[in-house]
Amino acid sequence: MIRIRRTVPSRMVTATVDTLARKLGLRTDNHIFFVSAGLTIALLILFLVFQDWVGNAFGVGREWIVTNLGWFFIIGVTVWLVFLIWVAVSKYGHLRLGEDDDRPQYSNLSWFAMLFAGGIGTVLMFWGVAEPISHFSAPPFDDVEPYSVEASQDAMSISLYHLSLHTWAIFTLPGLAFGFFIYRYKLPMRVSSVFYPILKERISGPIGKTIDVFAVLGTIFGLAVSLGLGTSQINAGLSELVGLPDAVWAKVLIIGVLTVVATISIAVGLDKGVRRLSNLNILVAVGLMIFVLIASDTVFLLRQVFESFGNYAQDIVPLSFWNDAMAEFTSDGGWGWQGGWTVFYWAWTVTWAPFMGVFLARISRGRTIRQFVVGVLVAPSLFTLVWFVVFGWSAMRIDGIGGSGGPISEAVSESVPLAMFTFFENFPAATLVQGIAVVVVALFFATSSDSASLVIDMLCSGDGEAGPVRQRVFWGVTEGAVAATLIVLGGEAGLQALQQVITVIGLPIFILVSLMIIALVMGLRAEKVKVQPLTRAQFREHNGEATVTESEKVRTSPLARDSDDD
Repeated sequence: MIRIRRTVPSRMVTATVDTLARKLGLRTDNHIFFVSAGLTIALLILFLVFQDWVGNAFGVGREWIVTNLGWFFIIGVTVWLVFLIWVAVSKYGHLRLGEDDDRPQYSNLSWFAMLFAGGIGTVLMFWGVAEPISHFSAPPFDDVEPYSVEASQDAMSISLYHLSLHTWAIFTLPGLAFGFFIYRYKLPMRVSSVFYPILKERISGPIGKTIDVFAVLGTIFGLAVSLGLGTSQINAGLSELVGLPDAVWAKVLIIGVLTVVATISIAVGLDKGVRRLSNLNILVAVGLMIFVLIASDTVFLLRQVFESFGNYAQDIVPLSFWNDAMAEFTSDGGWGWQGGWTVFYWAWTVTWAPFMGVFLARISRGRTIRQFVVGVLVAPSLFTLVWFVVFGWSAMRIDGIGGSGGPISEAVSESVPLAMFTFFENFPAATLVQGIAVVVVALFFATSSDSASLVIDMLCSGDGEAGPVRQRVFWGVTEGAVAATLIVLGGEAGLQALQQVITVIGLPIFILVSLMIIALVMGLRAEKVKVQPLTRAQFREHNGEATVTESEKVRTSPLARDSDDD
């Protein structure tokens, strides 16, 4: 007999929560949903009522994390990337994300297109010009002259380091873990399912639900930072086009309008809403990139695609292990330049890991581990390379390589969100192109919000199918409210405040994703035991029954052999 040990919540509390869920017409794990929603609302109230105190607390928290654990973020992501490469080339690379006889649902072309859709967004629009120009005008290395040829090459390599292979390693690791455990072991679509090798049946108890709540909160706040950045860029664009003031109230208004658009998309549904918006923003974004490629020095940019790839391949190893250890001797800032760049990037990106993990797993069932890792790491990274070459090298060329800087550098030093719009002033039909750029960022805002709402709803319910509209609409409105709150909290400081918030929130999620490596290794090693996977029906029994007897002919996963027998 296998005895399932669970800590059952108070019957009275459970009955009250279940009654409320029925009245609201919800279809979800009530404890995960209500705890996540309650904590989110409580944090919003806390942020708004105690703005100064909260702002100072996040500032102190970020300073401590950057100073003492910045190296952990930097080395950690490099370890994840190395682990993924090892898994892909190892003997486990042939294992499928699903049953052994499962085959991919989508063709390679469709799959790559969806990876492409998941890989672009407000991040590339926001940083496509701003990051290369930032490093070009203020090189992080002491012996490099600003605006020099060396500064331009370093700027491109650093930008690619931040937003290609390493960023996609942060998404690939949870995506692989989700796909492996959810499809091979028939586990619920929750973050806690990944830790079945460690927690066993306790993934259905308080520990598992706590993990799921942390994942939901991290996803909400990580998305809110992206929405905040996108809103700042839309505000900057509208300031250029129609004179809208660059102010907190204007950003909150923009968030409100776009949240309504995203909520409508959520209510319409995945196929009619998310898919159509995603397809539209992909086409417009690629069109914008092609326009810049043609209107700029095309031959120079095409040559730079290959040269930048080579420089990145040469620089990726030293950059992957560089954590500014000598900064205390060379910088007045203490920990160094990476605290505001690399650590921020990794802390921010990892809060998206549960969201992107579910997305990647959903479109990759039936693919082998090797196909998954190579495809997810390489395809979006190649697109990122082309995007940064087209926008970044064009911007640096316009600003004057070997000179003393130009209008784009001035715009970045004044306001990072202005960079893209100042850049477009150097092209034909500048006003029209700036208007199109505003639309692209707005579409990315909407698709990010509605896609994340669907995923957060799945993380709460454990079901791969979309829940009732009211549930998804709730999460869509909540994401907009959190983004608006962070804008209000940050005030004129804006980006700096967002960096502080996301660095603090990103730490526990980063630790959680790091532990996925241990769970995956345990799961992979257990694959030598060829037995049937655990069924979804059995896990429903785990959630509602105290024991499962042999007479019920339970089919167990490889890891279930290690369960405690009484």
